[in-house]
Amino acid sequence: MTDFIRFFAPLYFIFFFITAFLGASLLVYTRTGRRPDVLPSDDSAYGLIGRYFKIILTALFIYTLLILLFPEKILSAFTIRFLDHPVSRYAGIFMMVSAFVWVITAQIQMKDSWRIGIDHTTKTKLVVTGLFRISRNPVFLGMTVALIGFLFLVPTIISFTFLLSGHMLMQIQIRLEEEYLLQQHGAGYMNYKKTTGRMLCFH
Repeated sequence: MTDFIRFFAPLYFIFFFITAFLGASLLVYTRTGRRPDVLPSDDSAYGLIGRYFKIILTALFIYTLLILLFPEKILSAFTIRFLDHPVSRYAGIFMMVSAFVWVITAQIQMKDSWRIGIDHTTKTKLVVTGLFRISRNPVFLGMTVALIGFLFLVPTIISFTFLLSGHMLMQIQIRLEEEYLLQQHGAGYMNYKKTTGRMLCFH
């Protein structure tokens, strides 16, 4: 199992990033001529969130590469014992693969409304069909499930830290986006909020 994990973990996140972020962004840019990556790089609170996202992603990549290079040492360091079980690891793999498929499906359903950040220059279409019927934020939900799966696959305090910090940043980002969507879509978004939960069908 160790040999599988050492290769699966880095390859998963590399493939996830290339497909779910670079690939989706390239498709939107090709169709619209607009860059979907609109995270600010200024000194605002929103800009700070964007920088923290990038720091966490970079740290996650480094951690998975360390797993590849030094599997025995990294996988045995700071272990959460009650999760250190083959069943948990298989559950983690299932969650990570399912989350990847879920995120890609949500991005396809968003079409040209896909953005990394809040686009204040273009009014995008409010997507309420497909996975968006059961979750207002299926992409963030999928990313959260992927991090939970990674914790099950690599049950360490470090993996838990990635899950906790990533979840907190995503929750902040979600609320910022909700304010923007309310301004852009008004009553339409309010009605959508009443029928569809922030992460799942329940509120």
